[in-house]
Amino acid sequence: MSGSEQETGQAWEAEYDFVVVGSGGGGMAAALTAADAGLSVLIVEKGKKFGGSTAISGGGIWIPNNPTLQAKGHDDSRESIRRYLDLLTEGRVSAARLDAYVDNGPPAMELLCRSRWMVFDWTKGYADYHPELEGGRPLGRSIEAKPFDTRKLGEDEQYQRPNNLKGPLGLWITAKDYRDLAMVKRTWRGRRASIVAAWRVSSNVVRRRHMATGGRALAARMRMALKDAGIPLWLRTPMTDLVLDDTGAVRGVEVSREGAPMRIGARHGVLLATGGFDHNQELREQYLPEGARPDYSAGARELVGDGILLGQQAGAALDLMDDAWWMPSVRHPAGAVIPLVSERCIPPSVIVDSAGQRFTNESAPYVNFVHDQLAGGHVPAWFVMDAKARSRYPFAQILPGMPVPQDFYDAGIAFRADTLAGLAEQIGAPADALAATVQRFNGFARAGVDADYGRGDSAYDRYYGDPTLKNPNIDVLDKGPFYAFRIEVGDLGTKGGLVTDERSRVLRTDGGAIPGLYATGNTSASVMGNEYAGPGATIGPSIVFGYIAARDAAAQAATRPAGDPVGQPA
Repeated sequence: MSGSEQETGQAWEAEYDFVVVGSGGGGMAAALTAADAGLSVLIVEKGKKFGGSTAISGGGIWIPNNPTLQAKGHDDSRESIRRYLDLLTEGRVSAARLDAYVDNGPPAMELLCRSRWMVFDWTKGYADYHPELEGGRPLGRSIEAKPFDTRKLGEDEQYQRPNNLKGPLGLWITAKDYRDLAMVKRTWRGRRASIVAAWRVSSNVVRRRHMATGGRALAARMRMALKDAGIPLWLRTPMTDLVLDDTGAVRGVEVSREGAPMRIGARHGVLLATGGFDHNQELREQYLPEGARPDYSAGARELVGDGILLGQQAGAALDLMDDAWWMPSVRHPAGAVIPLVSERCIPPSVIVDSAGQRFTNESAPYVNFVHDQLAGGHVPAWFVMDAKARSRYPFAQILPGMPVPQDFYDAGIAFRADTLAGLAEQIGAPADALAATVQRFNGFARAGVDADYGRGDSAYDRYYGDPTLKNPNIDVLDKGPFYAFRIEVGDLGTKGGLVTDERSRVLRTDGGAIPGLYATGNTSASVMGNEYAGPGATIGPSIVFGYIAARDAAAQAATRPAGDPVGQPA
């Protein structure tokens, strides 16, 4: 019923100044901003748990010059940040939106950090994804929420979305911890990290803590800030429609609450923070490129493009619908999608196509890896490693030295053979081609330089590499048995969505704004264009443009005449 008129004088079942649809990082940041500006605000969430994809993510936030970085003396010039983003986005994103992101990022984080709960650490050394570009930073600009004991949520703890990062016996690890632990068989720092991990497990048992890190910690901390601000969050409340007046302005939303329809008025705007179309197979078939249409998305299960579809029905333009936050992944036999981030830096390994040949830098940023994979039609791809790799490094949640579970083999996800020729036969690749690929790679490993694809040249590549080697990302692959894992074209969420401007307003196909309608996060076409600036360049923009939307709604509310909640069409 999108586009239905709100008749003059018709009562709403509830009415707020600002209504946020979605409880991920961007939605919660917008709600906190709106409340800080004096607006009454409501968050409605489709799922039975809060946090969206933010809660199941690594939780990094890429916002240059944020207070945490500044406190560490990591100040950037505005010119360097803009230069980096200009080079990265290659003209795909308007200068006005990039300016808005850069200029509003620090004040957005300053506002959040007024809450006693919002505390962060710099993930020092986790490089920008393209540190070699002018303005890129090898030490990185990403921050993460400090670990959080979710018992402090009280009754809301049961409504927190779980993720796959929780360790056995309550073990909790940060992004930095994981990097060190991955080298437990290789470095003294890794061994020290394992001792710390053991202490944390025993400490949790004694103190009965429920520690969360990453995106789960971020979502929990934001939920505590919402509670302090008195902002209501309604779970199990899917949006079913936008309510428009006869001018095309958005006046509110229709939702389903406790099984009954309900109309909620939004005096000064609605923010769509409903995520992408990750699990909408029809939209994946319609928009995503061949090879990426099967659903291997790690996004929250509820994300099926609700906000994008309703925005489109209201006249919104779409962009970047053929792209995603790609992530090479392994499908767990039980069905879960396992992202391959650090794994692609395992030195004695190559990734090959069905012809047995390498096609890109295996350790490159995940979006770039999959772009190259799709462009060349290298689907499926195969992760090939030797026994040395399996004994030294974790892979797809399998600890180093542990056998590959039999169900991986039974499902056709993993293969094992004593020789490369035997492995090639199992995965359907030409044996001579695979042997030649490995031989050439081994030559590069001995020299310490990948002359074909530059693996290990970038500070980003080296972050998860093995620091005991000449080149942390390449090593001789020669010790049987050999293993191959099937790599799927996975994603962390889709990247395309509603076109928005520098004020987070949703734009029509003619370029005009839809009054009263804002969007952020994966509901909107990404400010990163087809690229990825660094760890947290999904959550960072979502927070910033949620902040911008709320600030714009508050500014408009202060200047609108009485009786004109959302103004006239732009």
